[in-house]
Amino acid sequence: MNTMNTPLKTFSKATIAIFTVWLFHISALIGSLLFDQTSWFITKTPLNLLLCLFLLVWVFPIRRQKEILLFGTLFLAGMLAEITGVQTGILFGDYAYGENLGPKFYGVPYTIGINWAVLSFITGCIANTWISFPVLRVIGGVALMLLLDVLLEGIAPPFDFWEFSGGDAPLFNYICWGLLALLMQIAYNYLKIKGNYRFSLHLFLAQACFFLVFYLWLHF
Repeated sequence: MNTMNTPLKTFSKATIAIFTVWLFHISALIGSLLFDQTSWFITKTPLNLLLCLFLLVWVFPIRRQKEILLFGTLFLAGMLAEITGVQTGILFGDYAYGENLGPKFYGVPYTIGINWAVLSFITGCIANTWISFPVLRVIGGVALMLLLDVLLEGIAPPFDFWEFSGGDAPLFNYICWGLLALLMQIAYNYLKIKGNYRFSLHLFLAQACFFLVFYLWLHF
């Protein structure tokens, strides 16, 4: 009886989570673009990222020891890399975080560490579903992470997320970003993490669409 019910429960959880993700992202787009409430919605970005984290833990799910340890490690690695970048400029370039991503530790919002880990999990899951060859899975996950970063870089300064000295993000930023993403994808694949593909894909697409629409709105 329990075996028969499991797929239904999993489907229901995923459906609720997917609906919630799209609801929040579409509401922010409508509120910003049609009702001129961009400032209000952008200041709620930390809450949206925390919601995505909660849904990932619930639906992916993240509950086994290796999943919890990997997520925590990726969070710490992302924070350490960003702190190094902000404080020294050795990584990513000369940049600073704004005020719309929430509380900071040594100049880096905690939500950035969360975002590194969340993106690694969902892009790793997507790449593992699409690609069968192990090395290409890693490369595919990195490519998906870089795609979101490219879109984000175009909207980060106007939304007071972060800004590079001199304006646009340098090529060095993308190289460092890609190398860190590579290490994270290698770890994800080495531990053979498995998760909910439907939720991962929809969360990735919701964020990509959100960033793309705002990128086009701000630049065209």
